[in-house]
Amino acid sequence: MSPTVLIIIISSLATGTIITMTSHHWLMAWIGLEMNTLAIIPIISTMHNPRSTEAATKYFLTQAAASAMILFSSMINAWQTGTWDITNLSYNPAHTLLTMALAMKLGLAPMHFWLPEVLQGSTLTTALIITTWQKLAPMALIYMTLNNLSTMTLILLGLLSSIIGGWGGLNQTQTRKIMAFSSIAHLGWMITIASIMPNILILNLMIYMIMTTALFSSLILSKSKTIQDTTATWTLSPTLTIMMMTLLLSLGGLPPLTGFMPKWLILEELVTQNLFPTATIMAMSALLSLFFYMRLTYTTTLTLSPNTAQTKFKWRFKPNRTTLFMGASSTVSIFLLPLTPLILQ
Repeated sequence: MSPTVLIIIISSLATGTIITMTSHHWLMAWIGLEMNTLAIIPIISTMHNPRSTEAATKYFLTQAAASAMILFSSMINAWQTGTWDITNLSYNPAHTLLTMALAMKLGLAPMHFWLPEVLQGSTLTTALIITTWQKLAPMALIYMTLNNLSTMTLILLGLLSSIIGGWGGLNQTQTRKIMAFSSIAHLGWMITIASIMPNILILNLMIYMIMTTALFSSLILSKSKTIQDTTATWTLSPTLTIMMMTLLLSLGGLPPLTGFMPKWLILEELVTQNLFPTATIMAMSALLSLFFYMRLTYTTTLTLSPNTAQTKFKWRFKPNRTTLFMGASSTVSIFLLPLTPLILQ
């Protein structure tokens, strides 16, 4: 892809999300989502193989269906209430339709089937964009319409997503599919707390994006597409193996790492609201996710690759790409827990 085309596509991707996040009118939000979808399609299919074409087609069909549902829900709301304002979504069938559409856009269970398939068909860099930047616009719409959405529906979607996200990742050997199920589980945590404490939703989204970016940057640098590939990471950089280990444990939500903060705050808030069964199920589902993070940690740091490395001194060579961004995001992903009181103020 030529640099000019790439710049146009990336700027369209960014503009689409920003339009959706800053709009008050449903049609403008819909236009932003459409721009966003149309910009990512060429990025997914840039590899020109059947798998990436299939991934692009699946992504387009699900996102187009979800966008159509959003447009339909806003139209029937405007028909009933006479307003196109995003925050004034008071007609019951309209907000039920919107919840389902946004769940499909985000990849929440039970509308999650497209996400692992699309990620598996795209490159690691594209998978990073889909699991981070592409979540911002639908999350912004959820945040703006929270007062009108059904709390029970959101909690049920969140519970189902966190369980399926943990369960689905147990049997995977591809790192992109593992990250897809990890994304589903994390989104489940966010949606559960969304209508109870929106501030924690924003905090969780930010931390999730930083942690996912850091881990994907590590996978891109080490070219790890399967679990078996991670066993050869030490030849590239012994430091990177330690960073990946702590990043994976942070994603799993173990203290004293950053990933523990959102889980701790969400469980605390659920218990405060007397939602003990919900909190228990969420905590148990976190153990499912933790298992496949631990498995990746084990292969990365505690096992040697079955095939001999081309050279024992590979780690002495300079990396092909800059590691500044990866280093910064990894540091934040590991050491942010002590700042929790400061962030909550």
